[in-house]
Amino acid sequence: MGTSDFAEWTRQFEDERDRRSAQGDPDWTRGATLHPAVWAGIQRFQVGEDGDGANLVAKADQAGDADYARAVRLFVAEEQNHARLLALLLAAGGRKTLAGHWSDTVFVRLRRLMGLRMELLVLMIAEVVVLRYYRALRDGTDDALTSDVAARILADEQRHVPFHCERLHASLAELPRATRRPVMTAWRLLLLAATLVVATDHGPALRRLAVNRRRFVTDVMASSTTVVSAILKPDPDAWANAG
Repeated sequence: MGTSDFAEWTRQFEDERDRRSAQGDPDWTRGATLHPAVWAGIQRFQVGEDGDGANLVAKADQAGDADYARAVRLFVAEEQNHARLLALLLAAGGRKTLAGHWSDTVFVRLRRLMGLRMELLVLMIAEVVVLRYYRALRDGTDDALTSDVAARILADEQRHVPFHCERLHASLAELPRATRRPVMTAWRLLLLAATLVVATDHGPALRRLAVNRRRFVTDVMASSTTVVSAILKPDPDAWANAG
């Protein structure tokens, strides 16, 4: 993988940062009205978005590609902006943020177990799950402010997934060919387990967003097929119709 590949990602992140700055924030004065179960779900996902990314940044620095390290910092900044947007959405609805949640603690500890490859594989489990969640939040409520915030975050996440896929493709290419597909099969099993936990934990909220547990799990696992293919055999056109 050439340095120029991630230089292009850096340009994309910077362009998006500039576009966000020009666009400005949603109109928080509109307020937001949602079912308590949906608010509870947003509180939990806000915790997951809220982190300094120091571990990932340090591992990206160790990878020895300055362009990739720069792109990772911009990715972390976008995730932090998601946490900010969700916190302000909660405030607009008169809700507080949570100090923490057990699911986020588990993910963070898993991500820190090994090197960059493991960090990204675990991170990608969360990224693929949130793609479906933010789509449900965007489309499943008639609250204009909530739909606006969810749409903004979803647009970012739809760029994050192929970004991480590109780096994981390079990382898995360092492994013996015979081990690459089994690694991704194990990843899909972990994704399934995580998705089942999310579907169970957020079942009441998902129902309010017109997505039942079974459909949520089915949709997440279907999208993972594209992710696995992108990691094992990249195809830039695979993301054309994502989301």
